[in-house]
Amino acid sequence: MLSKAIATLVALGLLWLSFAIYSSGQAVWAALVLGLGALSLYVYVSAKTLAWRYLFPGVMAMLVFVAFPLAYTIQIGFTNYSANNLLSEDRARAYLLDQADVNESRAFGFSVHGNGSDLRLVLTPQGESTSTARYVSPPLAWDGKAKAAQVIMQPLAGDVSLGQPYTLRQTIAHRDALMSLRLTLPDQSVLVYAGLHEFAVFEPLWQAQEQGALKRLSDGALYHANSQTGFFEDAKGDRLQPGFKVGVGFANYARLFGDADMRGPLLSIFIWTVVFAGLTVLFSTGIGMTLAVLLNWEALKYRTLYRTLLFLPYAVPGFISILVFKGLFNQNFGEINAILDAVFGIKPAWFADPTLAKTMILIVNTWLGYPYIMVLCTGLIKSIPADLYEASAIAGAKPLTNFWRITAPLIIKPLTPLLISAFAFNFNNFVLISLLTDGRPDYLNTKLPAGTTDILVSYTYRIAFTDAGANFGLAAAISTVIFFLIAILSMVNLKLSQSKDQRKGGH
Repeated sequence: MLSKAIATLVALGLLWLSFAIYSSGQAVWAALVLGLGALSLYVYVSAKTLAWRYLFPGVMAMLVFVAFPLAYTIQIGFTNYSANNLLSEDRARAYLLDQADVNESRAFGFSVHGNGSDLRLVLTPQGESTSTARYVSPPLAWDGKAKAAQVIMQPLAGDVSLGQPYTLRQTIAHRDALMSLRLTLPDQSVLVYAGLHEFAVFEPLWQAQEQGALKRLSDGALYHANSQTGFFEDAKGDRLQPGFKVGVGFANYARLFGDADMRGPLLSIFIWTVVFAGLTVLFSTGIGMTLAVLLNWEALKYRTLYRTLLFLPYAVPGFISILVFKGLFNQNFGEINAILDAVFGIKPAWFADPTLAKTMILIVNTWLGYPYIMVLCTGLIKSIPADLYEASAIAGAKPLTNFWRITAPLIIKPLTPLLISAFAFNFNNFVLISLLTDGRPDYLNTKLPAGTTDILVSYTYRIAFTDAGANFGLAAAISTVIFFLIAILSMVNLKLSQSKDQRKGGH
């Protein structure tokens, strides 16, 4: 009985939540919440789905946190979604129709007068106003907020007791109440709050026309919704802001691969991304493995001290180390250039020259990555039986022979999956690029900002959030391309691994 009561309460809560989402205008989201909630309830209530109760949380987490973001990103790639095209067409039209401007010929200054607990509002013509009459409101009982939004104003007579006018500070204290008022004059004009010193008539700038067009009242120009570009446009092609979100098909992908000004930087950035990730793994592995072998030498004194000191780069938070290196490589004030200038008389422009900037990135990333490989190799070397090295010593083998014939073959197989994961991590190492160079120096004469040290993830970030007008649709298209490239590389790597295992099994 208790479980049925709980299930009933959960079902009612789910219905209420779905209805609330639907009432807010999000019918699709309401259907998804209702569907997933009903499925979850069925799995954990029905006796037929006992086995699924253990798998369901993992499957749902994969769908919500992996499949859904991927599908949503792919969908955005087929739209013009950007900072200029955030809204739907209906919301963009409503935004434009809500635009209004103060009619200075029908503006009144105002003052608030206090008489006990009753307040009165007095309107006085000012500026370009064509009126000469003054108006007064009936007593308004305010308690920090307006009691009524609609107020009927009357001509000010000489026998009205107004009381002392409020100071500016006192008026500001009642600003929220003043903003809620709608003052109706005898000619049925409606005035609203237009600032600390005036109420005025707000006149709309746009008027809705048939078939969804918008008419600008100042000059009568007509703007029609263009479903191809996502903007309201006139006959000359002039656009109104904001635009609206529309589907553009494969336009973003055609722009990526069909426009030479974009295809060139994208290809260069992809090649650099692969080279950057590969060389980082290669250098880190070479240094880390070498240090692990040296620190495994039992005749070496103070091995523990050396191991601790060499591990420190991994213990310090990465972003701190990156910022420290950014200062060290500073062309004018950095210690590295100070030493190079004193010894060789040169001061390299690390951040201005593309080759030097890439070299700097590899140096910093190798520094950050070798301790991880060193620790892994140290543990793997410890697992190698000592008998192998004793037999090698009896045979008169040298240290290099031991390394190439015993150490490297025995640790490379368990190390390979970890090196692949390190490659994947560096393929998307956004923090290093963002903090150290921010992708710069930039390529010249490109339609969208692209840096010579950008990797794919930082390039996509710049397009989506910084330099390119928040072009989410184009960034989503690039993200989709990146996803399929990584998927292809992963499949090729998997096939090669399977082929290697099959060949070994055949032998």
